[in-house]
Amino acid sequence: MLDGRVRSVLERLELENDREKRENLPREVRSRQVERTTGRFLFALVAPQTDCEVLEIGGSRGYSSIWLAAGVRYLGGHVVSTENDPKKIAAWRQNIADAGLEDWADLVEGDGLETVREIDDVFDVVFIDAEKGLYEPFFEAVRTKVEPGALIVADNVLSHIETLGAYSAARQSDPTLVSVTVPLDRGLELSSVLTGTLE
Repeated sequence: MLDGRVRSVLERLELENDREKRENLPREVRSRQVERTTGRFLFALVAPQTDCEVLEIGGSRGYSSIWLAAGVRYLGGHVVSTENDPKKIAAWRQNIADAGLEDWADLVEGDGLETVREIDDVFDVVFIDAEKGLYEPFFEAVRTKVEPGALIVADNVLSHIETLGAYSAARQSDPTLVSVTVPLDRGLELSSVLTGTLE
C-alpha cells in the first residue's frame, strides 16, 4: 500500500528524475524511470491479484519496482527485478529499503538476458523496461517463464515506435497471445498469454 514511507521515496525519485531532465544529463546516467501514471497503472495491475509473482526487467533505481512491490504487498506476492548498472543497483537497494519493501522485492544483478534465463520461476506479470534493441530477446526469454493467464507489459512502444513498432506487431500477430497497445505515457504493449509456447 502507499503508506508514508512509500510515498516519500516515490516523491523523492520523481524530483530527482525531473532535475536530471532539466540538467540534460546523459541518458546512461539518468534514472529513465516510468511516468507516475504508468507507475499507478502497474500498481493497479498487480494489487488485485492474490500471490502475484512479478518479474521486472530493468529495475534502474527502483521507482517502478516500488510501485509493483507496494501493489503485490496487498494480497501476498513478490517482485523479482533485474539490473546491471552498479550505481543503480546500490540506489535500488537503498530505495527499496527506505520504502520498507525489502520483504516484497528482490534484485538479481548482472546482464539481464543471462539472469532472466537462469531464473527458475513462473510469473504472473512481467514488465519489460530495458534497452529498446533487446525487447525481442527479452520477450523470448520471459515467454518460457509464464503460463496461460499471465500478462507481459512492455514500456516505450509508442515513444520508440521506430524501434519497438516491430515488437508490438509481432505480439499482436502471435496466436498464443492477445495483445493491445495502450497509449498511456510512452506507450505500453499489454500481451495476455492464452496458451503455452508454440513448439
